[in-house]
Order: sequence, then C-alpha cells, then structure tokens
Amino acid sequence: MSQLNPGTNSAAGVGDVRGPVATTLPAEEQQLTKPRSGGAEGGSQWWRHVLAVLALAWALFPILFLVSAALNPSGQLASSDLIPRHFSLENFTALGQDPSRPYWSWFKNSVVICVVGAFLCTFISACASYAFSRMRFRGRREGMLALLLLQLFPATLGLVAMYITFAKISDVMPEFGLNTSWGLILAYLGGAMGNVWLLKGYFDTVPKEMDEAAIVDGASHARVFFTMILRLAMPILVTVFMITFVGLFGEFMLASVFLTDVDNQTLAVGLRALSKGRDANEKFGFFAAGSLLCSLPVMALYALFQKQLVGGLTQGSVK
Repeated sequence: MSQLNPGTNSAAGVGDVRGPVATTLPAEEQQLTKPRSGGAEGGSQWWRHVLAVLALAWALFPILFLVSAALNPSGQLASSDLIPRHFSLENFTALGQDPSRPYWSWFKNSVVICVVGAFLCTFISACASYAFSRMRFRGRREGMLALLLLQLFPATLGLVAMYITFAKISDVMPEFGLNTSWGLILAYLGGAMGNVWLLKGYFDTVPKEMDEAAIVDGASHARVFFTMILRLAMPILVTVFMITFVGLFGEFMLASVFLTDVDNQTLAVGLRALSKGRDANEKFGFFAAGSLLCSLPVMALYALFQKQLVGGLTQGSVK
C-alpha cells in the first residue's frame, strides 16, 4: 500500500477548501457589491429636476416682481418690469414721509398685536390642553368634541355679533372697544382654542409618571405645569406660536372692521388701501417696498426658531 504524503495532502486540502470560500460570495453580497450603472437611473429622474426648477421659478416670480417694482424709481405699475432697468431706493425712503400713510405706525401696530395675540393664544391653548390631557372630569369628552365641531364653522359667521359686542364694550371700557389694539387682540383670542387638539396630542406623549412623581413630592398641578410640562413641550409651543403669529400677521377681515383710524391700522389693512383708489398705479412702488419690508418679521421668526419648529412638527409623530 502506497503511503500518502501528509504535507502534500494537507496543502492540497487547504487549497481545495479555501479556494471556493475565498472567491465565492453569497448572492446577497454579490448583489450589494455589484457596480450599479447610474446612467439609466439618472436618465429616468430628469423630469423630477425639471419640475423642481419650475416650482421654484413659479414661487420666486412674484417676489422678483416685487423687488423690481420696489427698486423702480418711477414707482408706477405700468412702468414696472420683471428686471428693472434703473435702481433706486426712493420707494423705501418715502415709506415714513407721507403722514396720510404712516407705514411705520402700521408696522409697529402689526408687530405688537401679533406678538401679544400669539403669546396669549398659545398660553390659553396650553392651559386648556393640559387640563384635557392630564385631568379627568365630567364633560371632558363632550368639551373636546365641541371644540372640534366649532372649528368647522368659519369665523366670519360671528363678525356681526363681535362688532356689536365690542361696540357696547366701547361705551364702558373704551380702551378695549373698537378702533383699539387691545380690542382687536381680545377678538383674536376667540380663536385660541383652535390649537387645543394639537397641543393635547403632544402633552399626551409626555409620561404621566413624571407628573405623579412631582405630585408625590408635594408639587401642585400649577407648579407641574409651569415648571415641568411647559419646558418639555417647548418645541410644540414655539410651533403653535409661530403658526398663530403668521396667521395674525396676514389677517385682514377683523382688522379692517375693528380698526378705522389710519394711525391704528395694521400692515394688512394699510397696504390693502394702497392697492385701491385713484392713485393705486402711482403708489405701487410704495406698496411693493412696504410688502417686502413687512416680510422681515416672519423671516426673522423662522430663522430664530427653526430648530424648535422642526422638533415640534416631527417629535409628536415619532413618539
């Protein structure tokens, strides 16, 4: 019987075993390591880029036209082009020179009314949402359904009733009646309960064990709400504040009814008056410059609270 060489057989065996293992990969890994041809996929996605460019151009067209009209020295609608031939800042410097159109008074009134109104609306909504989320009382379910049903009716249905109510208030407390900023803020507070469902959904994601632990330590519901819940719900509170601020900043119906004096009007009412009348064509540059400047508070608000806004819109769904 011939004897086999152990060294040769072991080497051959190792070679036979390691060869297929080293060169053969599973089907899944081969699929992952297989080079992809990006030509076909890239060619089939070109229409998406075209749609994105068209949507961007459609959104930037009115802004570009406003910038062109604001920089047009003639200040007329008939002579405004998409790309201005001449540049001038006369329309911006003329904003505060016309006493019949006190633009900076409108600007101040809008900022004050919107900031105070948005803050109070957010606070009222947060208090009501905390009660509906954490407390159990009779009529809780019916109250939530009533708030949901009331949102189905447009606010313009109560415009006449609100006007009569605030006209009566003017006789007793003139500072909270018609043609006052505080009267308009009180009218805006009537829509504060519209964000209760949004805030309640976020409050429900906060563990109730934290409230129970604080109450065991002797904290009251008010202390739990102000010192703990509001801090944890800061993203959604900032989101509601920004949404309310933007809504009030562009509100026209109530402001045009409540504010009749020119010095007490807001930007929405004042700029609306510029687009009507006999001199609307001549004052279009003034209107364009004022429209560009009134967008600065909203842009600054979004730039400052961008992180909280994204967190408020996404954390509720993730939790």
